[in-house]
Amino acid sequence: MATMKFKTNAKCGGCVAAIGAKLNKLVKEDEWSVDLKSPDKVLEVTADVPADKIIAAVTDAGFKAEQL
Repeated sequence: MATMKFKTNAKCGGCVAAIGAKLNKLVKEDEWSVDLKSPDKVLEVTADVPADKIIAAVTDAGFKAEQL
């Protein structure tokens, strides 16, 4: 399984919950996390899912994601 990292514009737990609602349809809940303490609000995903699908899910939730 690959670990991918994405820079996001999530700001709070509510943002993470909205992103999670979309991501949980693609990957298991324990396969992703968002580090709100990092300056880039890094989303880390460890799963066999193409990066473009992760970005699409985050975008669908109303946020930006850029692969690092």
